[in-house]
Amino acid sequence: MYKLLLVAVAVLASTLAFGHGMSAEDQARALNASYFEFVELGAIHMITGYDHLLFLFGVMFFLTRFTEIVKFITAFTIGHSITLVFATLAGIKINYFLIDAVIALTVCYKAFDNLEGFKRYLKTRPPSLLWMVFGFGLIHGFGLSTRLQQLPLGAEGLVSKILAFNVGVELGQIAALAIMLVVLSAWRKRKSFTQFAAASNVGLMATGLFLLMFQLHGYMHSKYSDDFPLNKDDHSHVHEDMAELEYPNRSTVVEDLTDTGTKEESNLPTASATTDTSSTTDTEPVPDNSQHSHDGSSYHSH
Repeated sequence: MYKLLLVAVAVLASTLAFGHGMSAEDQARALNASYFEFVELGAIHMITGYDHLLFLFGVMFFLTRFTEIVKFITAFTIGHSITLVFATLAGIKINYFLIDAVIALTVCYKAFDNLEGFKRYLKTRPPSLLWMVFGFGLIHGFGLSTRLQQLPLGAEGLVSKILAFNVGVELGQIAALAIMLVVLSAWRKRKSFTQFAAASNVGLMATGLFLLMFQLHGYMHSKYSDDFPLNKDDHSHVHEDMAELEYPNRSTVVEDLTDTGTKEESNLPTASATTDTSSTTDTEPVPDNSQHSHDGSSYHSH
């Protein structure tokens, strides 16, 4: 079981974790997408939304009666539908790293609740689970809205597109829940369920904490990129490369000016058109940045 948990964490750290969101391909499809395609996009996003699925898995872990499952999933669905629709219509945008970090906390909360953490460690009764699931649904809806707003929605048929995407989310959720229900129902009949129930929720909490750190790390890099020394080095290389691409003959022109005392204004990035050409020989030479690449390439990726 512990090996399986390690594998699950490794998977989340792989391309799946980085792929959660609206890809360039999805954005291109959305330009002329039909309502059915928005349904498909919503379903795919929910099925690949590992953070949403982990929370739902935690909610369903100890639910055995079908009526209970319907009650809690309905509360979650109403919650995320409200914020998905109205936040998108109002254009409310939240940094997707931050909202995904909060969603990761909801995963930790449900695992903590499953482990009876409120009774054992806080010596208190847990809050109403139904209302908590509804509230967390509102938070998950903001995450869905943030991703949806990455698509070129346009003004025409906006409401219909949002509703179509939401329908897709619900269909994807139903498909995922059906799989979870089958797996959990079969697992509960085995002795290993009782033996590993606690370990599974500890693993769920650890995965939530991993996602929290992952998203906060992404936020720090996106919000404060200049505070990271490695990023500073990369950013300086990128700016140098951009300058070299914009003015490819810059160093050659400066050398010509030094030798001949003439000036070719069309090739220089400066706007000193009125400068006396006789003084150009005293101009400090512009350093040649064309050789800054250590591997011979003209671009350093982050």
